[in-house]
Amino acid sequence: MSGSDGEATTGGVDEGAAGESDEGAAGERDENAAGERKIDGGVVDAADADEVADDPDLRPESSGHVPKVISAGHINWDVTIHVDQLPEPDGETRIERLEQSGGGSAANVAVGLVDLGGQSVVYGSVGGDESGALALRELASAGVDPGQVLVDAAEPTSVKYVIVDGGGELLMLANDGANESFTAAELDRDTLAAADHLHLTGQQPETAAALATAAGEAGATRSFDPGRRVGDREFDAALHATDVLFLNDREANALADATDIDPWEPDDRVVAIKLGDEGATIRTPHGDVSHPGFGIDPVDTTGAGDAFAAGFLGAALRETEIVDDEGFSHDPRDYQVPLLVGNACGAIAAQTVTARADLSWDRIRSVMGGSPEADLLIEIRV
Repeated sequence: MSGSDGEATTGGVDEGAAGESDEGAAGERDENAAGERKIDGGVVDAADADEVADDPDLRPESSGHVPKVISAGHINWDVTIHVDQLPEPDGETRIERLEQSGGGSAANVAVGLVDLGGQSVVYGSVGGDESGALALRELASAGVDPGQVLVDAAEPTSVKYVIVDGGGELLMLANDGANESFTAAELDRDTLAAADHLHLTGQQPETAAALATAAGEAGATRSFDPGRRVGDREFDAALHATDVLFLNDREANALADATDIDPWEPDDRVVAIKLGDEGATIRTPHGDVSHPGFGIDPVDTTGAGDAFAAGFLGAALRETEIVDDEGFSHDPRDYQVPLLVGNACGAIAAQTVTARADLSWDRIRSVMGGSPEADLLIEIRV
């Protein structure tokens, strides 16, 4: 992941480089000042926003429904090394701080959802070594159910070394290890049947496709954050089987180039696109809602994209107006709160050393400030 110098915003910092948004998205923002909302091709000032949509309820945790989510994908052990600046080739630099903690996209999202009051089961694989034992112990202590995790004694646990400079820029070193040893067959079907939602992260394409299909048959909704390799792996079946996609802007462009899915103008799903220091945009078949994010000074952007996904899902899955028996709503106005919460969670993560941030509703509201909904841009397509 790479952050930006100086101020950064969340939601757009993801596991992968946070690049500039595509020309269309940037143009849309340039033509509309923050505090305006676009409806049916016209612009509505934020002062008149109540005529368009009710102000978002910023207390989604008051909902009576507690979502149960299975997060499937990578479970890592992270070693995070902070330096003043990354060394040049053949150079040397002093370690300012070293931290060890659990990581991996599936594990990060699972922990974030528990912080937000949800129930989480993590599904993936670790090696039969001390790093794997540490990762599972940390997940359990965070309130995540790790009972479905496969332990592959023949492989080491995936360990990721994350080097962070003073501006939040990252250099990552990793081994694959056991983090894709699991398959769909090992997931207990009773556990899947009891879940409201399946969230997929990086894994073997055939595993992702089989899990997405099984979740659909069990009546669970599905989301997928394929990560930086989305354009290089044959994820088509899993992509087409999911209700919500999480991408950064580079991944969105790579997906558009490699498949028949256009994330910027989806025709049958919801796509959350993280735009680096421009925040994030939620694209639906009926329109979009965008938010510029919250200005921060990044410390460590590792896991910020996972925090965004946890915040978005933690808010959306609580609301029957957003997610019902038919799946996820395609009305962009329904995603005002999930977008705001996702951006706030990403901001918290980017200001936290290591990939795991302490997410809470009080902390989210503190990041949001007085009136974050004034910065929302909504465009409805008829």
